[in-house]
Amino acid sequence: MNANELRDKTPDQLRDELVALKKEAFNLRFQQATGQMENTSRMRQVRRSVARVNTILNQKAAAAAGEE
Repeated sequence: MNANELRDKTPDQLRDELVALKKEAFNLRFQQATGQMENTSRMRQVRRSVARVNTILNQKAAAAAGEE
């Protein structure tokens, strides 16, 4: 998911997306620890997606604070 698609979502939708990504990251770490991971590049994609969602949430919070 790219940043433009994330900017169109509401903060609640972004928080839901963040929870889902963190659950996926946990599951991937568990797979790696047990030796069951097949797609190792997915961990990097998920980490970057989490960072992207956090960045958009912070930008939205800063914009809302700036309007007040």
